[in-house]
Amino acid sequence: MPITVANTMNSPRDVRPTVAADLTIPSDAAEARRIQDEIEQHLHARHVSEHDIFSIKLALEEALVNAIKHGNQMDRAKKVHISYQLFADRFDVQIADDGGGFDPNDVPDPTAFENLERPCGRGLMLMRHYMTEVVFNQRGNRVSMSKVFHSGGNGKK
Repeated sequence: MPITVANTMNSPRDVRPTVAADLTIPSDAAEARRIQDEIEQHLHARHVSEHDIFSIKLALEEALVNAIKHGNQMDRAKKVHISYQLFADRFDVQIADDGGGFDPNDVPDPTAFENLERPCGRGLMLMRHYMTEVVFNQRGNRVSMSKVFHSGGNGKK
């Protein structure tokens, strides 16, 4: 069953994105950073608030690192597929890897006392905190995230 925080990705608010891209990169951190920088430039050009840009950047980095490190096991022959759409009021992104997937429900709670010194689960926690919606596919090798802008994408910071 998919993990859902909200139901924003299927909302009919905007019919057409102002920016959209479908990309495939090798499992390489430098390539991931290039995509992150490209997305950040689009967000700044659309006058998205600094708070929302920070949220998107953090969640995007965590999702890309998870895809490269955990999903594709740092294998450059395996690909990471990124699709994103920037609407006037929100940003949607889908990230998929070529790995076998995982069950997000099996990831330990990083805030539980027994896990405080363990490094696992923090990325998922941050993604869920900073994005409006986070959904994994059944296999667990694709995450879809959405961030509804606080300012409505109207340029107010």
